[in-house]
Amino acid sequence: MAHPNVVFMGVAGSGKSTVAMHYAKGRGFAFVEADDFHPPANVAKMKSGQPLTDEDRAGWLSAMARRIAEGKARGETMVITCSALKRAYRDALRQGDPALFFVLLDGPEALLAQRLAARTDHFMPPSLLASQLAILERPAPPSEKAVTLPITLPPAQLADILRLFFEKLSA
Repeated sequence: MAHPNVVFMGVAGSGKSTVAMHYAKGRGFAFVEADDFHPPANVAKMKSGQPLTDEDRAGWLSAMARRIAEGKARGETMVITCSALKRAYRDALRQGDPALFFVLLDGPEALLAQRLAARTDHFMPPSLLASQLAILERPAPPSEKAVTLPITLPPAQLADILRLFFEKLSA
């Protein structure tokens, strides 16, 4: 079984980019950061402390799905970061690859808030954490290919856990 394309998902501060980079680098997979696909209007809206609407996210999710489809057509194995907070958002991403596998990085709100407060280089303000948690729809296996990992573990350990998971899955 070929390794699936994997989306690291979760609210801001869950460590999506950090864990995904560890995993991609350790496996030699392409790394795709969803934040790079946000149009300037979305970034400006988030910077101002306003949560994005489903309409705001539609073009962003379409752009991500196109990138996933292009990578799949080239034979790339991709590690993707995307909040993917609602099932409808994950369904939009699956337009690019129906076999996408999702990894929800989940943890206590206090830890997420602490991480966001410590960030100085990101457009997502800590004030938007509550709105993200309010709309989060956790993946529902078996109808969705997904696993949940705790953000209380170090990123390298999470990457190792996932590596072992996929090795066992393909055995």
